[in-house]
Amino acid sequence: MFRARLLGVRNKNKHRLADGWQGSTVRAILDNPKYTGYAVFGRWTKREVLLNPDDVAAGHVVRFRRANPGQIVRSRKPAHPAIVSVEEFTDTQLLRLSRAAGGMVARAKLERGIKLTKRPYPLRGRVRCAVCERRMQGTPRKSRSYYRCAARTLVPGSAVLADHPKNIYLPEVVVLEAVNEWLGQAFAPENRDETVAALVASQGSPAASGGQDAAKRRLDAAEAKLRRLLAAIEAGIDPAALVESINAAQEERIAAQAELAHAPERTTLDVAEVYAMVDSLGDVMGALHRADPDELENLYASLRLEMTYDHGERAVDLHVAPVGRVSACVRGGT
Repeated sequence: MFRARLLGVRNKNKHRLADGWQGSTVRAILDNPKYTGYAVFGRWTKREVLLNPDDVAAGHVVRFRRANPGQIVRSRKPAHPAIVSVEEFTDTQLLRLSRAAGGMVARAKLERGIKLTKRPYPLRGRVRCAVCERRMQGTPRKSRSYYRCAARTLVPGSAVLADHPKNIYLPEVVVLEAVNEWLGQAFAPENRDETVAALVASQGSPAASGGQDAAKRRLDAAEAKLRRLLAAIEAGIDPAALVESINAAQEERIAAQAELAHAPERTTLDVAEVYAMVDSLGDVMGALHRADPDELENLYASLRLEMTYDHGERAVDLHVAPVGRVSACVRGGT
């Protein structure tokens, strides 16, 4: 039945290419609890409002508004096949809530999706701009490949626009040589013990803190902001002038509390587990020497390589976390 409904929608929208769902369609699915397989009632309420408040004789018009969460009713058992799981739906709502609470600053840091390209980019999705903290995109210039961060793609009015150059370019050939040289030294047989010891020792470092500590910091900041606003009201400030600020701080606190409640607990790994996970990477030296773009991309993904390019200092901060919760860091010039 559901498949027939989709076919009917496609027949009604023949002007569309039908080569896949658009991003807005996927977002609507992830925002609609009915796609979890349960029947949901009362998400919207119908209200009649005056068409013209100054002219009652003009009549009424029907408006739909979102209902309060406490008024929404869900079936106890699944009523139809699900497209997304309840866990995916919950994670999506928490992610969107956390981004909405951040305002313009959070929107300016939204991730770019990885796109299919004709030219291979071994470091695609792994290089960030130090100015705006967004991922840099691979771009060709003649026969060479670069990673670029363009200021025109930032949200208008973003605070980072004042310090962001028009375009920031990072040559791939230069950074690949430096990255492969460092990885070759770090995972060479004679340096294996030292690398494992560094990874084990870094499990308590800020780079390995994960989302739990970040959510805790946002919660503390939101609560501190609320305390300052309440203190201002007690000092005689008109509460009506602080309504928007209080609501924004309250949203930030709720989003941080929800993210903190769903953040995975951190665990530490012993030396034997780190040795086993490093061995599971396979022939690191062989992949670096062959320098095949696809093989390098898979290797960097296994190492969970992350880079931050500082255009002002012409330097790159490099992080690897092959064991999931520990990391090693090096800083080098380009």
